[in-house]
Amino acid sequence: MAKKRVVKKTANAPIKHWSHSSLMAFLRNPLAWYTRYVKEIYDMPTTPAAVVGSAGHKALEYFYSGVPKELAIQKGLDHMRNVGDFEINFGKAVSARAKRERRKAMEEEYLRAISYYLARPPRHTVLGVEVVGVVKVKGLPIPIKAISDLVVESRVEKGAVDIVDHKFVTAFSKSGAAKSLFIIQAIFNYYTVRELYGRPVRRFIVYECKKTKNGDGKAQLRRYEIDFTKCAESFAVFHRLLHDATAEIMRERLYLPNPSDLFEGEHSFELYRLDLLDR
Repeated sequence: MAKKRVVKKTANAPIKHWSHSSLMAFLRNPLAWYTRYVKEIYDMPTTPAAVVGSAGHKALEYFYSGVPKELAIQKGLDHMRNVGDFEINFGKAVSARAKRERRKAMEEEYLRAISYYLARPPRHTVLGVEVVGVVKVKGLPIPIKAISDLVVESRVEKGAVDIVDHKFVTAFSKSGAAKSLFIIQAIFNYYTVRELYGRPVRRFIVYECKKTKNGDGKAQLRRYEIDFTKCAESFAVFHRLLHDATAEIMRERLYLPNPSDLFEGEHSFELYRLDLLDR
């Protein structure tokens, strides 16, 4: 078994905490991570898919807070419309007309996806919506942060809570609950919710909502669950990964771009080429 790297001192760590998104960014593209999470330069445009997903999350935030369906849908649409063109990477759509058409397609995609979800929305006894936590975990070198879409009463263990996460996707995940990204995210949320609620956290439930209509008439919503009582090995790997990642950012090093990164490769390589960051 690989040994966990010991991080002796973290007072001068370049970041205040790890989150699922920052850890994935570091593993995918170190220079893009350094730009955003250390230098706090947020100049990278988001993608149309991310805007649609964000609008969907906003609608569900309102819906599970008790707002009627139609108003919740409108709140998500308003959220999308408040995102400026300069904040979105439209790809090949560079003219004003092309951007308008892409905007229209994004709104149609959002309305279709949220309608699929709210046609028969999963029912939960909701304890918290968009729950944000930054906590110090015994055995981890620096604090961790997570945002939980929903914290709900668990139906499988009395007195425990479950965490619910929503994802708006173009295709369902092939590996489902065994997907590494889901498991890592789940453990970030586990620790923050356990600390904030002071109750056992039993499951991480993921609902994937497919944005395009299934031609075979199958359900547009797919549910996965991670049972934390069966995740001992995953917790050990999580702790080792955060120790190793922290050790990496604590040592003196160069942050290099990843040109093959689908979303930020070109941007990070351009920063590297121009040497714009004071490293």
